[in-house]
Amino acid sequence: MAHRIRQAALAGCCALLAAAAAGGGARAESLADAVTLAYQTNPTLQQQRAQLRITDEGYVQARAGYRMTGNVTASALGVWERVGHNGCGLIGFAPGCSTVNNTNSLNGQVTLSQPVYTGGRATSRVRSAEADILAGREDLRRVEGDLMLSVVQAYVNVRRDEQALNIRRDNVSVLQRQVDEVRARFDVGEVTRTDVAQSEAQLAAAESAFAAAQGQLALSRASYATVVGQSPTQLDPEPPFTTFPDTVEQAFEVSEQNNPLIRAADYAEQSASEQVALARAERLPSVSLQASYGYTQPLTPWNPSLQARTLQAGIAVQQPLFAGGAISSQIRIALERENVGRIQLEQARRTTTENVSRAWNDLLAARAAIAAGEEEVRAAKVAFEGTRAEQQVGLRTTLEVLNAQQVLRDAELSLVTAHHDEYLAAATVLNTMGVLEAKNLVPDLEQIPASHSLYQLKHATGYLPIEEGVSALDSLTGPHIVKLAPPQDAPITTGPPSPEAARPTPSAASEPAPAAAAAQATATMAPTTAAPTSGAAPPPPTAQTPISPGR
Repeated sequence: MAHRIRQAALAGCCALLAAAAAGGGARAESLADAVTLAYQTNPTLQQQRAQLRITDEGYVQARAGYRMTGNVTASALGVWERVGHNGCGLIGFAPGCSTVNNTNSLNGQVTLSQPVYTGGRATSRVRSAEADILAGREDLRRVEGDLMLSVVQAYVNVRRDEQALNIRRDNVSVLQRQVDEVRARFDVGEVTRTDVAQSEAQLAAAESAFAAAQGQLALSRASYATVVGQSPTQLDPEPPFTTFPDTVEQAFEVSEQNNPLIRAADYAEQSASEQVALARAERLPSVSLQASYGYTQPLTPWNPSLQARTLQAGIAVQQPLFAGGAISSQIRIALERENVGRIQLEQARRTTTENVSRAWNDLLAARAAIAAGEEEVRAAKVAFEGTRAEQQVGLRTTLEVLNAQQVLRDAELSLVTAHHDEYLAAATVLNTMGVLEAKNLVPDLEQIPASHSLYQLKHATGYLPIEEGVSALDSLTGPHIVKLAPPQDAPITTGPPSPEAARPTPSAASEPAPAAAAAQATATMAPTTAAPTSGAAPPPPTAQTPISPGR
């Protein structure tokens, strides 16, 4: 794969202009094609899928605490013994002074053990492993979302650089014709050598900018090949997102419920809470049913009548009495890890809020830049055409024409960049909301199963129906988790309080509910130039509206 990517990047660098010239006969590549290929072949995403399958096995191992275990032991033992007699000296190896005894035996034993009650240890391990799997799935969603954002960025980067290269190429062509015209007018004495030098300098600068644009496009094509897996061909215009929040409040609400960073941190906190219960369960007794069957037979002489068989069955109860403070220390460690998980969850919420706000404001800035850029291009085009016409009748100098042309090209390049930034900011908003996934960008894309269902993992090899009863007993009598209320933040404000906000109200004495505080924090962080609310509620995280590129 890496060799193929290097070949694609080298081909893109060496045949950039040839590919652009021959692109009309090749099949155009869409953003959906790029998303599909990256989803199927990107190494980063494949690695995360493999990591999730590793995490799945932790659930199977945790459920083994409910299941029967068995062991088989077999041994062959031979003993040679020489016993010295009294009065034969210290060595006792003289003839008649010692006796030799030879014994040997064949031994075998089968042992079975079925846990009946583990004090909640097995249940805590299972619940912790389940939370780890759910957190791993959210990490996979996060990696996939970041990959889709990288695909979109690589796609629009190539599109932007191709348009910039076309503008630079047109600029060189126009300046070349202008230089030829100025030289012809100089030959007949209409302009001076200064006019010719100004035109030639402008042409050399345009050729230098054109070469830089070629290099930038080659870099963007190489980045595209790294992310997507192949060098880009002729790219279609980027399609609009069919579903997008109307206001930043909707983006905040969906991201709070669906952002994979928040959801992964939430599941990680649940796993840490189960580890607290597991540490406390070490103080409780455990009960198991045990049975064993043993067999002993002398090897020589072989005599079946000398066989010995033993069958044992019983109940084993184990109760820790004193662990030297180790259990208490483990509980304190687990509590602090739970506290760390709670803090990380709050940090994930704050980071997501910041990312949504930043992406939304970048989107608003790009949209404003597009509106201003379109007007700037229109005005610059009129100014350039007018200046050129006036220069033909001697009212404008060559330098003024060159300046007007440079202003027009700069405005066109700024407009291209603004369109690029607007699309990338919109994709970033969707990514922070947790909906920039391959299945939303390409609804008919066949999903790659990265993890087994919990039902499949539960009924993996080794499952016995008896573990359902053991699990129920363990869950009812084991330690229970006490969830602490999350700390409430002060309302986030973006400016000095207004007189209305400072005026006391009848309900000001009571502490606001967490939902009201979150709504207040969300409302104060909304940009003042956001689009008006259309009244449509954001799509719920569990039933999202597909976000597919349109043609």
